[in-house]
Amino acid sequence: MTQDLSGLAGRMAERLQHKLQPSVLEVIDESAAHAGHTGSNGTPYGTHFRVRIASPFFTELSRVARHRLVYDALQDFIAQGVHAIAIETL
Repeated sequence: MTQDLSGLAGRMAERLQHKLQPSVLEVIDESAAHAGHTGSNGTPYGTHFRVRIASPFFTELSRVARHRLVYDALQDFIAQGVHAIAIETL
C-alpha cells in the first residue's frame, strides 16, 4: 500500500517498488509539519518523508543494512533536496 501517489512521494514510491519489490509500502510526505524548520525549502511539501516498507531483500539483514538499502534506492531524491526520511522497515 502506498500513500500520496502524487508528486515527489509518488516518484519515491515508484523507485522503491522498482528497486526493492516491497510487499508493504507507504510513502508519506510530512513536509507540512516541518514548515519553517531547518531543512525546509520554504514550501509545505517535498522535504520530509516517512517510509514504511517490507521487502524480501530485507531477509536476514540488520536494521542498519535495511535502512541503507532504502537510502541507496532514494539517493537521487536526497541529492535533489529531500532533507529527511524517517524509515520503518518491517
